[in-house]
Amino acid sequence: MPVGLFRVCLLVITAIVNHPLFFPKENGTVPESTEEIIQKMKEREESLRLEQLRLEQEIADQEATQKALEKAAVVVEESKEENVRWDMWTALSMVIFLLIELWRQDFQEGNWQDIGGEEDDMAVLGKAFKGVAFPNKAVLASFYEKRILGTTGDMARMREMVEGFADDLLEALRSVCNRDADMEVEDCMGVGSMYENWRVRKPFVCDLIVPFAPPEPYCFRCQTWCSGDSFPPDEQGYGTIKVCRADEDATGCICDKTKLGEDMLCLLHSQVSSTRPSREMEDLLCFKNTQYLDADQVMKWFQIAVTKAWNRISHKYEFDLSFSLLDSPGALKIKFKSGKSIAFNLTPVVQYENSDVYFISHFPRSNLAADIPSSTHWFLTFAVYERRFIQLVSKTLPANACHVSCLQILSFLHGKQCSLTGPSGLTNYHLKTVLLHLLQARPSQDWAPEKLEARLQDMLKFLEKCLHEKKLCHFFIGNEKVPAELGFPIIFQRAEPLNLFRPFVLRRDIYRKMVDTFHEMLRNMSALINEYTVHIPLAHTNGIRKE
Repeated sequence: MPVGLFRVCLLVITAIVNHPLFFPKENGTVPESTEEIIQKMKEREESLRLEQLRLEQEIADQEATQKALEKAAVVVEESKEENVRWDMWTALSMVIFLLIELWRQDFQEGNWQDIGGEEDDMAVLGKAFKGVAFPNKAVLASFYEKRILGTTGDMARMREMVEGFADDLLEALRSVCNRDADMEVEDCMGVGSMYENWRVRKPFVCDLIVPFAPPEPYCFRCQTWCSGDSFPPDEQGYGTIKVCRADEDATGCICDKTKLGEDMLCLLHSQVSSTRPSREMEDLLCFKNTQYLDADQVMKWFQIAVTKAWNRISHKYEFDLSFSLLDSPGALKIKFKSGKSIAFNLTPVVQYENSDVYFISHFPRSNLAADIPSSTHWFLTFAVYERRFIQLVSKTLPANACHVSCLQILSFLHGKQCSLTGPSGLTNYHLKTVLLHLLQARPSQDWAPEKLEARLQDMLKFLEKCLHEKKLCHFFIGNEKVPAELGFPIIFQRAEPLNLFRPFVLRRDIYRKMVDTFHEMLRNMSALINEYTVHIPLAHTNGIRKE
């Protein structure tokens, strides 16, 4: 009991002692801590407000920047649209101007009414050919046997006679020339249709080229349009020939291009060798005051030399020799006492480096000479390689292949049509180029003799396509598929293709004449062939068609 009472009393005393009212000063710090907390909360609130203001300012700045960028993008886009609209208007104005200029040219030429007709003709290209009455195999075989085969023997005899006389004439020419001052003439070579066995129309004319070289110590340095130097588009296919001393650098010394002064002397060239009188260059057949070979001067020299050579050997022959055409300086004619005559062309050429490509002064029986830019520009002929290519391909074709027959028939039709409607821009060389392309494109078995009709149609369709596109590429220039056996110069294989129809793009009158001649030839083909064909029974013809 006393122990329990003691515990109760101890509990009451402890409670009284620990009551907070007995210690007021010890608990006086509580209100001060609350004020500090409140003050800190106010400071925190103020800092948060300032941070909020700062963030709102940054957001406002970013929005302003974004709006400025968007506005600038809109301005740029509008500027681009205005430039595009301006470019479109400029292009449209140029097109309208060109159309007006073309219309004005046609109107001035009096051909403005023919434009629609030309477009109609070109629109039916490929369709008109389907309606042409094409001769069948029997008619073509009869025509070829009667009209063409009989001329082969005459050509062989004529070639033999002309080559023998030309060799004798050139030998006499060498004897009358001054070996120290005149050009050195080499042996002649036969080129063209007479030596490729496809010429059919009389009179037969042999084309011979005669390479020549300058006397020592001079040499020719040839430059072509594809040799790296810039040539205008109208001079593609041409080149120049510079007459230099053999010991002279190809680029020439600087003393030839600048004035060194009276007190300066070139250490490479003496005063005697560096000054070339213009008279000396003219004696070397160069254009006045230049070192470039002049085609006109060469032809004059060649005519005089041939005349002197003939005077020396004329007593050995019982015929006369004369120049037959004024516009073809190398055109010669042999006149027999019986009244018969033989014509041939003897044309001087310059060899390009060590190849069989030659610079030719002019083309006999051709209007290409009128298009030569100047007399110092020489056209390149690949006639030797063309002949070799035909011979090379012929070895791989079937016996009695029809490739030459196709060219002979087409050449005959073209010649007959030109005799009726007059000459056009289309030439036999264009026809031969078509054949060369097809010989390379088609397999050997396609040229069997029984496929003459099909291959002739192929040639006409190929030519029709070229006329429609106004593009017929030269066979050798730009053709990387030329057989390596020919040894053809790689510089011409890598050159840009040369369009033989390019002159007709700008001369629309000649182009229209060429297209009209082709269409007329197609329409008259059957009549022209039947004129030289023996009568073939209808049953025989039908039997062949059924086969």
